[in-house]
Amino acid sequence: MKKLFAILLALVLVLSLSAAALADTLTIAIPNDPTNEGRALLLLQSIGALTLSEDAGITATTKNIVSAVADIEFYEVAAENVPNVLPDVNFAIINNNYALDNGLNPAKDGLAIESADSPYSNVLCVKEDNKDTDLTKALIAAFTSQKIVDFIASEYPDGSVVATVEAPTDGFDATVDYEALKGTTVSIAVTPVPHELIAKIAAETLAEKGITLDIKVVTDYVTPNDFVEAGDIYANYFAHIPYQENFNAENGTHIAIVAPVHVEPMAIYGGQSSDLNVLLPAAE
Repeated sequence: MKKLFAILLALVLVLSLSAAALADTLTIAIPNDPTNEGRALLLLQSIGALTLSEDAGITATTKNIVSAVADIEFYEVAAENVPNVLPDVNFAIINNNYALDNGLNPAKDGLAIESADSPYSNVLCVKEDNKDTDLTKALIAAFTSQKIVDFIASEYPDGSVVATVEAPTDGFDATVDYEALKGTTVSIAVTPVPHELIAKIAAETLAEKGITLDIKVVTDYVTPNDFVEAGDIYANYFAHIPYQENFNAENGTHIAIVAPVHVEPMAIYGGQSSDLNVLLPAAE
């Protein structure tokens, strides 16, 4: 009996120590695709939470972490699922389209937010063979119009989405034979927020020339590229530049970036914790 009691006591002590150890570990959920994981880690580095190796770039992974302010356990999940695990972790770094779609605003709810001046502009893409067609030129003009720029500024005055169009058009391209395109239906794959909303504004412009934009809403970061590569859908609008370039390199796809439209600053959100100070360097 005494031996059994001793074993039970030892087990209780081990469990207590394990619980204490876990209590000192901060859990952070991050996207698991190459560029968005790197983007999340770079955001953590920017606030001083960790240091990455000198050779770490936009495709950095947790293996590139040299040091960290706290003991961090990372939960690497698909970008669309990061909001779902937020209640189960201390913090989560969420792509803005999925944050907005789940009622989170980086400017209001984010504990730390990425600068809008970043290389992560979300872009309009088509298959490489179609990048110079009149239909693509019409899409580019519609998605980079002053109407789009004004819509983004009006819809997101807090800077949660920022237009990156350098030379806004009036919605049309003078070199395009719109009469020949009249009656055309062109399909585009987009993620919900804000891409779907912006695409609907572009659709209004295209409709003025008799072109129908058939908007297909998807909820992940792979299907839109698969659709375009296979020729099932003409264009997509969901990815940022580094993601698209890395996707092509890793998958041998031939999807061309034809126009940057906007940037969505990524942010850190509190789940079981709301005090970001636990991730910041101690004041000297």
